Amino acid sequence: MTQVTAAKRALAVPVPNLTALSAALTLTAAVLLAALAYYFLGYDQGAVSVFGSDTHIHEFIHDSRHFLGFPCH
Repeated sequence: MTQVTAAKRALAVPVPNLTALSAALTLTAAVLLAALAYYFLGYDQGAVSVFGSDTHIHEFIHDSRHFLGFPCH
């Protein structure tokens, strides 16, 4: 084996075998996770929270909301 062939073989990255079902499940999980993150970062205000008037989540991510540009005051 030459050095060029060894270098090409070392750079090869195996491609995972994704079926349509596996890809659909992965995409669905990613979309649900993104929607959940968007809700807690951008929409949960405490008063309209799914947890009632509990503002613990709002206060926990308060600075992140401002950093990402979501108004909350």
